[in-house]
Amino acid sequence: MAKTKPSDKPTKKDKNLPAKKEDKKSKEKKTATKEEKKKDDKKAPAKEDKKSKEETKKDKTAKKEEEESEKTLDEELEEQLTDEEIENFQIEKVDMEKLTNRVCLFLTNYDNGIIQSELWKKFKLTSRDGSRLALKLERMGIITREKILENKRWTYVLKIKKTPVSTESIENAPCLVCPVEQKCSLEGEVSPRTCSWIEDWTITELSKPKKKNE
Repeated sequence: MAKTKPSDKPTKKDKNLPAKKEDKKSKEKKTATKEEKKKDDKKAPAKEDKKSKEETKKDKTAKKEEEESEKTLDEELEEQLTDEEIENFQIEKVDMEKLTNRVCLFLTNYDNGIIQSELWKKFKLTSRDGSRLALKLERMGIITREKILENKRWTYVLKIKKTPVSTESIENAPCLVCPVEQKCSLEGEVSPRTCSWIEDWTITELSKPKKKNE
């Protein structure tokens, strides 16, 4: 009986084997790709959230810096000082009542108010002392402060609120802008008894014609 030679052709079973292996590899590859994609998707929002938080933080910091740069010395002092410290403010070796009266009388000449830095120059006060005095006068109800933008900087215009009872009799009095007022006293070297400015002013006032009563 003749022996049959084994056939070199692959059987149906053998034909399917490579295909199955390829399918398996393909599936594993797809699964790996999906998992990587999921991981990337999970990472992406985290990065975006972090970036968003950083941007928000930067925006807040920038806004805070902008607000702080807009703060005036007065506003900073209001935050630092108590009401009692403002109301009891004193300048060393200065008669505060006298200074207050002089400032008020000076302000009566400005219906629309005056920028406080200009006022402090007139009275030779530092910005810090002037600002504290302005806060004190506002608390006393004597002046009002209006915040304005002047030369790209925030400042205040001061306006008289409570006018002294009678200012006409001492208008243009040299004492209001006297450069040696702090040294002036009845028995001192500088005295109203010997002041030539007061004498000149008095003579000028007396020589003016009296106003008729309406």
